[in-house]
Amino acid sequence: MSENLKFALVGAAGYIAPRHMKAIKDLSGDLVAAVDPNDSVGFIDSYFPGARFFVEFERFDRHVDKLWRRGEKIDYVSICSPNYLHDAHVRFALRANADAICEKPLVLNPWNLDGLKEIEKSTGRRVYSILQLRLHPAILAIKEQVESSPNKIHDVDLTYITSRGGWYHVSWKGDVHKSGGVATNIGVHFFDMLSFVFGKLKNSVVHLREPSRAAGYLEFDTARVRWYMSVDSSDLPEEVRGKQTTYRSITVDGEEIEFSGGFTDLHTKSYEKIIAGAGFGIEEVRPSIELVSSIRSCELSPSLGERHPLVCRD
Repeated sequence: MSENLKFALVGAAGYIAPRHMKAIKDLSGDLVAAVDPNDSVGFIDSYFPGARFFVEFERFDRHVDKLWRRGEKIDYVSICSPNYLHDAHVRFALRANADAICEKPLVLNPWNLDGLKEIEKSTGRRVYSILQLRLHPAILAIKEQVESSPNKIHDVDLTYITSRGGWYHVSWKGDVHKSGGVATNIGVHFFDMLSFVFGKLKNSVVHLREPSRAAGYLEFDTARVRWYMSVDSSDLPEEVRGKQTTYRSITVDGEEIEFSGGFTDLHTKSYEKIIAGAGFGIEEVRPSIELVSSIRSCELSPSLGERHPLVCRD
């Protein structure tokens, strides 16, 4: 990667921002400006101590514009802001004559994708999303296995429990209008992975939808999936409770898929693909955005364990 590539970052204080900073540094890029209303961002010194930092978006916007006018254009704007702001911040990036690299979910509603495509076309810039599970070796191995038997329907169970304290529901993450709800906020990358591996979504049933947990049943071209996601520590299996705060399990035809490791460099790999022009764009994101949007609006099926007929169609 050229050392001349310049980056700006929107949402510098969240837990995911250091992964983006590491990816930029790993690839010899330069983070020249960052913004966040929270000023607890001392970790920037470990990556880019010379970056300009702003707590007001308007001043950040003015700085990026000033850089462009004096010939120091930003090449990429990385977006790690709250989910409901992604759409606006992607639009900012494109209008600043930069490509956007956005954390998931790219948007909360599928119709917002169409607006972003129009701005892509009018500006000539690109929108990329971080879909790191598509790059995980274990997930790629599953995809290869599935594609080797295209007529087989696989039975999949997905469980993801990541404990969050009381702060979660007080923050924007606990507001369904800002985060999209628990299935969107912690699950969208898993739903993307399922469509990536098992093909087009055919049916979706939602059995449970609460502030702390959600569950349902999905039918893809080559899989039947039961899924459960939660941010409540009381949902952790007894054998791990008190030992770890996160539990994830994916079984395919009864066989556990080991993917607890292999996450360390996935953001760097994502950036490598984006800079090479092979990143995941708007249409790759669309199936998972349509699915999580439908999960928020689906009529609840009355039985958690039963595989019901179609209740809502993506």
